[in-house]
Amino acid sequence: MKKSLIPIKLILFSVLAVVITSYQAVAQDLDGAWMEKDKDGSLLLVQDGYFSVISFENSPAKFNYTLGGVVDFDGSVISVKIEFHSMDKTEVGNSHTFSGKLKGKELVVDRPEGYQQTWIKVDEEEQGLAGVWRITGRKSDGKINQMPKRARKTLKLLTDNHFQWIAMNTDTGEFFGTGGGKYTFEDGKYTEHIKFFSRDDSRVGMSLSFDGEVKDEDWHHSGKSSKGDPIYEIWSSEEY
Repeated sequence: MKKSLIPIKLILFSVLAVVITSYQAVAQDLDGAWMEKDKDGSLLLVQDGYFSVISFENSPAKFNYTLGGVVDFDGSVISVKIEFHSMDKTEVGNSHTFSGKLKGKELVVDRPEGYQQTWIKVDEEEQGLAGVWRITGRKSDGKINQMPKRARKTLKLLTDNHFQWIAMNTDTGEFFGTGGGKYTFEDGKYTEHIKFFSRDDSRVGMSLSFDGEVKDEDWHHSGKSSKGDPIYEIWSSEEY
């Protein structure tokens, strides 16, 4: 009897591995930057189980709102749990589900309001920085000050070509600010091209360059902030 159970166990493990791998593959299919069809200022970023929706205007530049958090996708149902919401902090901690399906580079979502929302994938090429990063260290007076994990945090969400930083408090629901757009990372130079900035719309159109490298799985970058102040920051990969 023991001999007969061995192949059965192997079959069960093989089936389970296929199911898990298939689920992960489906979830990863959402990774990337998506622009809402016929709406240049409506952007969806998804990477490694985290998402953000941003609404902004291009001319004149104006930031409207952003919201996001944890996301799962099984191929037909999108499940989200809100971690930040710039317009309604009471939404933080709430979960929602939507019907959705992928059609090549289109993501079609059935909205509860009774209409379909279509997103078009707009990322171009991989640059090696895609992920969810949390700031864990900042240099001050020549010393790196560690920033332990806590409810008040700053994340930087990067797809292959787009980025967004978000400052939040997941316990209180407070939202402190955000900015983002497109980026390039080549030959140790990380450059951000700002398309939206919640604190100051006049910063839109600016490009900021930093020296950057990934060391021991941490991302180090240094340069000057949008205000012109020198910075040296360390960002660590965050898992969701």
